[in-house]
Amino acid sequence: MSTASKVVLGVSVVLSIGAVGTVHLKQNWDRQRLRDGVLRDLERLERKKENLQKLKEQQVLTRQLEEERERRKSEL
Repeated sequence: MSTASKVVLGVSVVLSIGAVGTVHLKQNWDRQRLRDGVLRDLERLERKKENLQKLKEQQVLTRQLEEERERRKSEL
């Protein structure tokens, strides 16, 4: 085997290993991003539930305040 063919073979092996390694790293990175996306969605849904609960509480307080104002108006 000539020196040139050995060099070409070596470069081919290195590039092949590099390509396979890069693909595996990218797959792991993509998989992690998908997991993170699910966690972000769950956190977003939890915040939405909390915000809806706060909104309901504010609506109740607003109704109570309006009733109190109406009661004071009627007393005057």
